[in-house]
Amino acid sequence: MKKIILSTLIFILTFSTFVLPVGAVGQGPNYNGNETIKNERLTSNEDLIKEVERAASRSENIELEIIGQSVKGRDLPLVKFGNNPDNPTILFLTQQHGNEQLVTEAALNVIKGLSNNNRHNRELADQVNVFFVPRLNPDGAVGDVDFDISNHLAGGQSTRANAVGVDLNRDHSTLEQPETYALHHNVLRAYDIDYLVDFHHQGARSAIDDQLVSGSILYPTNPGVDPGVTEMSKQLGKIMYDAVEDRGFGLLGKYNGGTANTIARNGLAYEYGIATLLFEMRGMSDHPSATTILGQKSNGYLIQQGVVSMEAAIDAIADRSINEADTSFWDTLEVQSFKPFEEEEVE
Repeated sequence: MKKIILSTLIFILTFSTFVLPVGAVGQGPNYNGNETIKNERLTSNEDLIKEVERAASRSENIELEIIGQSVKGRDLPLVKFGNNPDNPTILFLTQQHGNEQLVTEAALNVIKGLSNNNRHNRELADQVNVFFVPRLNPDGAVGDVDFDISNHLAGGQSTRANAVGVDLNRDHSTLEQPETYALHHNVLRAYDIDYLVDFHHQGARSAIDDQLVSGSILYPTNPGVDPGVTEMSKQLGKIMYDAVEDRGFGLLGKYNGGTANTIARNGLAYEYGIATLLFEMRGMSDHPSATTILGQKSNGYLIQQGVVSMEAAIDAIADRSINEADTSFWDTLEVQSFKPFEEEEVE
């Protein structure tokens, strides 16, 4: 009896992290200089590999492939749920920037869920392929870089660029870095990808109507992208937007992005004809600017924002309801803007 009560209590405490009623995640705690942000609360590179290996060993529908190594020689995993070329394929790409870590936590949660051999997952495997590159920048994720990041407010434990200071999301044309080379040659050119969500984190002070957002989204905006691909991207955005809105703890704005093909959102849609959506989460784990770092108290909600949006995309592609998604909401979705700190927040 005691074991049953204890198990129930653990479940309630764990689940309540995600369901306690609060305002939008954007209104959650900011970084105020007094918090200690610790990477050990997040999944290390070593534990990430162990987790995806465990998922592959649990499920006959999951395969693990190492697509290459980072500058410092760390493995870059590709997790594949389903691999039927007759089915549509969605790829979730996370952590091109090493200090954007909660999206990876969300991806690992979804992978763990897919490793359960229940009826729903068996049906999904017959309908859709779901791929994950859960951490493209493992060197930046642990701050193992060849340049000075001592000015980072969380101590330089993670940073945006890879080990040699290159922003991987500006290397999709030249492919000079081993991480982006591996992604293109061993994933994008090796498999027929239909949809791709490029997950990132943005600053902590973006807002619409003076209300801080929990994230933002945007489809490809390069004029050379096929209009059909752009429309599919907008449909993907509709599905993920609705999933967040329906939960009630998120507020998404429209990202104010450019047209350059050096970034994944545009370049992958242009070069490969992949319907590509940018999804930016609020706040980063380490950065020189206090307006960019977010306190850890909103982590659970932000991770769950990633989980529910990923799962909604998977289900909509699996049952083909994504093809009926109404993209007119993009016409009224407000573009986010920077909201300065209130005077009383400045110390």
